Amino acid sequence: MAQTRTAIRYAKAVLDLAKDQNSAEIVNADMKSIANAVEASTELKDMLLSAVIPVATKKSALLAIFKDLNKLSSGLINTLIENKRIDILCEVAQKFTELYNESQGKQVAKVTSAVALTDALKAKVLAKVKELTGKEADIVNIVDESILGGFILRVGDIQYDASIANKLNKLKREFILN
Repeated sequence: MAQTRTAIRYAKAVLDLAKDQNSAEIVNADMKSIANAVEASTELKDMLLSAVIPVATKKSALLAIFKDLNKLSSGLINTLIENKRIDILCEVAQKFTELYNESQGKQVAKVTSAVALTDALKAKVLAKVKELTGKEADIVNIVDESILGGFILRVGDIQYDASIANKLNKLKREFILN
């Protein structure tokens, strides 16, 4: 919890600087690439969390991996290293993207489905998101075969569960209660 609050503080500070310098969109692209790279690579994640690897090695590795970063993004890496907080780099990047999307009136809709969404299904889900929230959204599709069919839509604090597994559980509870 403390790390989440810390990550939000760093993300807000970088977002404010980026807005002042009219480079918020570029920094957001950097943050997305950082978050995606760390999430995709267990080695990178382990390196960031390791207490054994020297800070100088972490810094040179990060700057080599992310060599095309904006000045603010590389400054964030330097600041996190100086403050001994480089382990929360991925979380800061994710929070930055969330805050940036909020400031642009965008949101992320997480859709859990039994199979990958087709373009037609994505259009229907986007329509449902618009109906529920009144805002546009980007879709992140999570495939989970345990829901059997249908989908679970999560946008911010709103969850819409139209999964077969949920309907079967409701039926089961009705039979048990009666």
